[in-house]
Amino acid sequence: MASEEQFTASAPLSLGVELELQLVKPHGWDLTRGAADLLGRLEKRKDLTGAVKPEITESMIELNSSVHGGSESLLGELRNMRSALLEEAGMLNLRICGGGAHPFHDWADRRIYPNERFNAVVERYGYLAKQFTVFGQHIHVGCESGDTAIFLTHMMTRYVPHFIALSASSPFYQGEDTSFHSSRLTAVNAFPLAGHIPFVLDWAEFIEYYSKMKDFGIVASMKDFYWDIRPKPEYGTIEVRVCDTPLTLRRAALLAAYAQALAARLLDDLSQVPVRAIYLVNSFNRFEASRFGFAGKLIDPRSGAKRTIAEDILATIVEIGPFATKLGSGPPLAELEALVRGGKTDSDWLRARRAAAGGSLADVVRSACQEWAD
Repeated sequence: MASEEQFTASAPLSLGVELELQLVKPHGWDLTRGAADLLGRLEKRKDLTGAVKPEITESMIELNSSVHGGSESLLGELRNMRSALLEEAGMLNLRICGGGAHPFHDWADRRIYPNERFNAVVERYGYLAKQFTVFGQHIHVGCESGDTAIFLTHMMTRYVPHFIALSASSPFYQGEDTSFHSSRLTAVNAFPLAGHIPFVLDWAEFIEYYSKMKDFGIVASMKDFYWDIRPKPEYGTIEVRVCDTPLTLRRAALLAAYAQALAARLLDDLSQVPVRAIYLVNSFNRFEASRFGFAGKLIDPRSGAKRTIAEDILATIVEIGPFATKLGSGPPLAELEALVRGGKTDSDWLRARRAAAGGSLADVVRSACQEWAD
C-alpha cells in the first residue's frame, strides 16, 4: 500500500463522485437505522458497479462511482447504481433521498455505524459525530502530480461559492427553516480541521506541513482534514467537498461536469500563481453562498470586484465553455446555465414543496424521495 506522502498520479481531469444519501422510513419519513441491512443485501449483487459504503451514522450510506472520462458516462453509472439501491431498499421498506440535511430528524436519535474509523471520530469529537449526520457530494478530479493537485486545490477555492450555491439543498434543520440555502456547512464548520488547506505552494511543502501535524498528534491521516477542497494522494485527485447532495442524480452529474471543465481551464494556464487573497475573502464568499444562494455576493480575490454569485457563475460558464466542448460536456454546461438563469436552488424547490404541503416537513421528505427515484 502506497504511503499517504506519495501522490499516485491519475489520468488528468478524470472524474468520480461520492454521494451521501439519506435512509428514511415511509411512515413518518424520519431517518431510520437501515444502513447495515441495506449494505448486506447490496453485497450479494453481481451487477453493482462502483461501491456503496457506510457513513458515520446508521441512517446514511455513501455511493461511490468508478472513474470516468466525462459526466455522461458518470450519470449512466449513477443511474444503474440507483436502480440497484431502490430495488434492495424496497425489499427492506426503506426510502432513499438526496438533500444536504434531513429537515426534522433529531441528531440525538442517531446511532454511530460500528467500525474502527467512526468509533475514533466519536472518541475525539463527542456529540459532533452524531450532528455530522449531514449529506454531501464530493467531486474527484484527476491530477498528474502532487504539485498539480496543490495548484488546483488553491485555484478551485476561488470557486467554492459556486459549488455551494449550485448544490444548495439543506434549508431546514431540526424542524426549522434556517433561512440558509445550505445549512449543512454549519455542521462541517464545527470541526477544528475544517476550512481550507494552508497556503503551501507545492507537494513537498504540503508534506512538510502534514508531517508536522502528524508529529504534533493533531492528525493521524489525511482523512482528518475536513477542508473544503483537499488532495487525495491515494486516488491521485483533488476532492471538492463543499456540495450538498443534490436532490437528483442529474444535478450531481452537472456539478461534476462543471468541476471538470473549470479544472481544465485552470490547468490550461499554469502561469497563474495562487494568491493569498483567495483565503482573505473565502470565508465571506462561502457564507454568502450558504446564506443567500445565487443572490449572495462574491468578492473576486484578485480584482476586489463584487457581484452576485449567479453573475459570477454565468461569466465563468462563458470562460470555460471551450474546455467543456472539448471534454464533451457542452450540453451539461448549457443545462447548468439555464438552472442558474432560472435563479432557483434545490433549497427553493424544497421550500416550495413545504408551502404546497401546508407546512408539512414529512411531505417534503416524501417529495424528495420521489424526486431522487425519478
